[in-house]
Amino acid sequence: MSPLETAGLATFIVILFIGLYSILFGFPGTLLIVLDVVVFSWITGFNTIGFTIIVVLFFISLIAETIDFLLGTASGVRRMGLSMKGFFISIIGSIIGAALLTPVLFGLGTIAGIFLGGFTGLLISGYMDDRAVKPSFRSGVKALLQQYVGTFVKGLLAIAMMILSLSAIYS
Repeated sequence: MSPLETAGLATFIVILFIGLYSILFGFPGTLLIVLDVVVFSWITGFNTIGFTIIVVLFFISLIAETIDFLLGTASGVRRMGLSMKGFFISIIGSIIGAALLTPVLFGLGTIAGIFLGGFTGLLISGYMDDRAVKPSFRSGVKALLQQYVGTFVKGLLAIAMMILSLSAIYS
């Protein structure tokens, strides 16, 4: 393998991991994985990864993004009894939490800040709507758990996509 091919393969693998890591922040990392595989396949002339694997990866990505959308967005939050205002307050809380905790705990602070800030935003919004802490706490916990499950499932599907594409190269 020439140095150029080695660099190309290393870049391909790094972009796969960037796609997986971006899922933690709510980005469509599975689509990045599919695009990475398509570009790699095109550059290599579809010799190592064929059209069948690309189609399978596309459908896995579609399933992962749909599950994440249904579990972690406004429709899921509204079903748990929260308003759209609460959803947007939780997004603002996530941004503030990430900004506050990133300097303290670096990468882990960003992730913790996103989830803790979002939870705090949901709790504040629920309290403003109901004027009671217990129902707003329950709604916030349910919405947070829904987000965790959506991210977890999407992450597992992204790992499966990575394994499928890497096994096609190394088999």
